[in-house]
Amino acid sequence: MAFLDWPISNGSINPEGWLADREMRAEHSHRLLGAAVGLLSIAMLVWIWLKEARRWLRSLAALNLGAVILQGVIGGMRVRFDSLNTGAADNSIAFALLVMHSLGAQVVICLLITIAVANSRQWIETAAGWSEPVGMTIRAWGIAATVILLIQILLGAVMRHTNAGLAIPTFPHAAPGGGLIPPVWTWAVTINFSHRVGAVLAVVALLAFAAQIWVQPGARRHLGLLAFVPTTLLALQVCLGALATWSLLNAHVATLHLLVGAFLLATCWMLTFLSFRLPMPGRDVIISVGEAERKR
Repeated sequence: MAFLDWPISNGSINPEGWLADREMRAEHSHRLLGAAVGLLSIAMLVWIWLKEARRWLRSLAALNLGAVILQGVIGGMRVRFDSLNTGAADNSIAFALLVMHSLGAQVVICLLITIAVANSRQWIETAAGWSEPVGMTIRAWGIAATVILLIQILLGAVMRHTNAGLAIPTFPHAAPGGGLIPPVWTWAVTINFSHRVGAVLAVVALLAFAAQIWVQPGARRHLGLLAFVPTTLLALQVCLGALATWSLLNAHVATLHLLVGAFLLATCWMLTFLSFRLPMPGRDVIISVGEAERKR
């Protein structure tokens, strides 16, 4: 809320003093970068529709542009419905829009990852060596991990914007005496504790997903090395989450925690999407690129 207007800032695309003021610089940069993502999404859509024969990928590029536009509109509505503009005591509408805006960014990331992977050599040039079928459990755990991470990011957004980050000021214990369950329950404590439970579920789901990749030869051969990326990010994310509490929400630590969370979701979804390219039991093996395109 460094600027009370939208889509331009203080009536200009280059508001006076925005580079000198920290809050204005952060907000206006966010708006400029959002506009850049929109322009790049338009260019990508035009290019894909001109060069790409796969109908589903052309539709996905259109969906991405729609999601980017919707994301910008939600961000703008969040500004316009803020209590500073409406004078309302109850700011629940603006808060709901704010959380939707946080989650919408993650959806856009996943859409962009999908488009990028679908245009990668590994996806397009399906090799005959991918003849070893893999079990359905890989896809199931991948989807489960991705959904849990999305919910975890949603809980984190609610916690962050309700100032509940230090509702439980100790880690890993949730009680001053060393217990794992909070002795007193409030809204802030419930959200904070839910985020911690979500972290445990995310660790279990992601490690199970990686384990399924590593124990199945067909998947390990093509995705084994890539599986180290989200597992490494997972370890870093847990450390940053702990450090954020211990440092009383140091701004740099908290920002890195958000950034790594986005990378974790993106890489988890990347692996999940790639797993849908692997042959499953009972399916005919794809033996050439031409055959792959015909089957799609």
